[in-house]
Amino acid sequence: MKFLFKPAFAAGLALCAASALASSPAYAQVNGYAIINPTLALAQSKTRDTAFQQVNQAAQSQIQLIGTLETEISTLQTSLDTDSNRDISQQEVDANPTVVQQIQAKQQQIDLAMQPIVMAHYYVLEQLIADYTNSRDAVIAEKGITIVFSPDAVLYAPDSMDVTEAVAQKLDQRLPSVATTVPAGWQPRQSTVSTYEQIQQIVMMAAQVRAAREAQGQQGAAGAPATPPTEGGR
Repeated sequence: MKFLFKPAFAAGLALCAASALASSPAYAQVNGYAIINPTLALAQSKTRDTAFQQVNQAAQSQIQLIGTLETEISTLQTSLDTDSNRDISQQEVDANPTVVQQIQAKQQQIDLAMQPIVMAHYYVLEQLIADYTNSRDAVIAEKGITIVFSPDAVLYAPDSMDVTEAVAQKLDQRLPSVATTVPAGWQPRQSTVSTYEQIQQIVMMAAQVRAAREAQGQQGAAGAPATPPTEGGR
């Protein structure tokens, strides 16, 4: 059966560094045409990255608690798999109601600990979203761009058409810092929540790609032939 528990969150919090994102090639519009990815621009923002890190640093105790609870949930889920086939059946769930209740209780604890952290992330992001249009328009004016395409609307284009990174840099110039303390009673827009989820996916995918490349590099180094000794080293 599909289990009802959220993916690891503590690990995801550690992946919000903008450095995990691959930089775009040198940007310059082509004949007044350009491509801009708004969500990627926000993901590449150093201001966003710094503010997210500040929020996470202030919430280290909650993040550690979330990590501990996730480990405990994983252990409990494993205990439900009584036939060790790595697939928890409804029958196995029904046979262990106490374990299921423990898992649900721990998930509720995770949700409670996550809430202020995610709300602070939303608040940071919404401040950047509020100035995104100004930053985008400034880049358009500076580069003499006449037509802007969404990446989804383009089948092929040279890398030089993508000015997303320029927009991210302009956003950072205009907003070098943002507030991280959520005002009482503040609630994010639904569009902010959706954009946040997309950014988390972008950053985690970028981190996975980077980790895969590093692993390949290590394997290549391990498989490289040893350098033969020089005459003087014999």
